[in-house]
Amino acid sequence: MSMAPFDKKQTFDEGSPSIQTHLGILQGVIQRMADNSTSCKAWCITIVSAILVIVADKGKPDYAWIAIFPTVLFAALDAYYLALEKGFRNSYNSFVKKLHSGALLPEDLYSVMPEGSHSRLQFQALKSFAVWGFYIPLIALVAIARSLVIG
Repeated sequence: MSMAPFDKKQTFDEGSPSIQTHLGILQGVIQRMADNSTSCKAWCITIVSAILVIVADKGKPDYAWIAIFPTVLFAALDAYYLALEKGFRNSYNSFVKKLHSGALLPEDLYSVMPEGSHSRLQFQALKSFAVWGFYIPLIALVAIARSLVIG
């Protein structure tokens, strides 16, 4: 006797512990990425300020440009975290869409991966005001500090 494969579509209750746990995990990851992005900005300001204070104290205005290096590095790191955050938000939204449409598969409960092309997401993050709106003015402030205050 041959048995037909199990074809019954499994439905998931929105309130089930497995669904809520999966959504909670995704929300936690998204929050950590947002926190990391905020930390990048805070550390960047701290390091750039320390460099400028040391440069001013030593009377070497040409060394102020050293502050550009951590600014660029933190801008890239910030864009990376923002891209990951966007990828995980895409994953969250896709999961909820599958849940509401009845297309959710049991395997979807075990996948916690960012969705979307990472290079495209990172390029979008670099273009976002959250990145350039912070780091470009910081570079301008380094230039102003170098020419007006330090030099």
